[in-house]
Amino acid sequence: MARSRARSIATDGLTNRLRFLALTNGRPLWDLLQASRPLRSRINASLIDHAVREMPPRPEPLSTMAGYTSWASLTDRTYSGRHLPPVPAGERERPTPEAAAALFTRGASMIPCPRSTVLFAYFAQWFTDGFLRGDTNVPRDPRKNSSNHHIDLNQLYGLNDAATAALRTFDGGLLKSQLINGGEFPPYLCENGAIKPEFAPLSVALWERLTDAQRDTLFATGSDRGNGQIGFTMLTVLFLREHNRVARLLALEHPRWDDERIFQTTRNILIVLLIKLVVEEYINHITPYHFRFTLDPALPARLDHAPWHRQNWASVEFNLVYRWHSLVPSHLSVGGRELPMAETFFGSALIPEPGLGRLFEDASRQRAGRIGLFNTDPVLREIDVASIADSRALDLAPYNDYREHCRFPRVRGFTQISGDRRVIGALRELYRDVDDVDLYVGLFAEEPGSPEAILPPLLTKIIAIDAFSQALTNPLLAPRIFNAATFSPAGMRVIAGTRTLSDVVHRNTPEDQKPRLVSMSRRTRP
Repeated sequence: MARSRARSIATDGLTNRLRFLALTNGRPLWDLLQASRPLRSRINASLIDHAVREMPPRPEPLSTMAGYTSWASLTDRTYSGRHLPPVPAGERERPTPEAAAALFTRGASMIPCPRSTVLFAYFAQWFTDGFLRGDTNVPRDPRKNSSNHHIDLNQLYGLNDAATAALRTFDGGLLKSQLINGGEFPPYLCENGAIKPEFAPLSVALWERLTDAQRDTLFATGSDRGNGQIGFTMLTVLFLREHNRVARLLALEHPRWDDERIFQTTRNILIVLLIKLVVEEYINHITPYHFRFTLDPALPARLDHAPWHRQNWASVEFNLVYRWHSLVPSHLSVGGRELPMAETFFGSALIPEPGLGRLFEDASRQRAGRIGLFNTDPVLREIDVASIADSRALDLAPYNDYREHCRFPRVRGFTQISGDRRVIGALRELYRDVDDVDLYVGLFAEEPGSPEAILPPLLTKIIAIDAFSQALTNPLLAPRIFNAATFSPAGMRVIAGTRTLSDVVHRNTPEDQKPRLVSMSRRTRP
């Protein structure tokens, strides 16, 4: 134990370690501080502000456009942002992307996560795929992206106006839907293997790999990845139901509003509802802290003048750190069946029979894998290979440079990255020196800061910085906009009355009245 504690201080730095220990100990004191609403609000804003300030604020001097600053590189967001300048490999000896990707491959059994369920894995992919989007052109350019750079629920509404229009009924603010087994679902995208004319602005990733029969099971969704994996589809269906539920509520409360105003107000409500779930359930699940972050009404005004409160621009590093494939078990529980992961790809047809509530409970009762090396199903190996290859093509700085950028001490040896003998041995075999370790590898080679932590320290810090600054700079949270004039009094009640994904599920599964466990955490914390 003493050896582990000493290694943590030497590796993380005294300030980082003391902050972590303060937030993960002394629970009675934290409970007392949170009992006072004004004090909680101030601490909430202060902790978020200090977390984001751990890296220099946006705008970044560079993007993936070039290794120098220009007007175009500061304004053209089709290129991704970058936190550090490019560092050409030079004389460094590094393994091939294929050899480095072997560090991620799972063996005979999964290493379980101490606190996460499969629902956490599903939500992480669905939420981040809304704004962490690579280039969709062929051939693909790793410098480019297809993102709007906002949490804007394009998984539901589409990336552009044409896609949004294709999904709308233009009646009562509703999105197009159909009833199957008493539950509301998106309409089918295709007929006889071809996209229906009304959905011409929509697209499907990996379309060429699907048979006509598979294409006819796809739902019409805003994202080209909307049918890619069953968890992604489940969450899109849920938010479709919530949109139409809220739109009907607004139509009753405001009979003089036209379709456009109902639709746009409902869209505003759902975007902020998602941000609230990200802050109050998702981020609170990730952190092992006793303080619980909130999206309280005072937060936008408290953070509006922070130096990092700038236009959103997703970085290439943020995209890279979210490759949490080790969370996903090799077999998934779906409607009482254990299916190989590959059988849940393009699995829209698996949802209607068991129903949405049952599937959310299945995901909530199944344990996720631990984020780290040697724990990703081989089915996903090609993604790890591509991730490392992309980081090399972009000349991303090595792992140690990013530690320094995020105010951690540089590690001096492989034993400071991990205490796991298997990890240490594999790193020594592949890399000549600790300064050669790829960012992508080092992020996942690190050990978490405590047995209860889900993420290693550097990964945690980068996620916190980018997640808070990405979510809380949303224009709908600006002090002059976050009010009843934007969302309506009914919309403000919907936002205020929603704290967890369970709340959304239980009011949108009329075909399944049974109370269901819906949780990202294996153990519910107050």
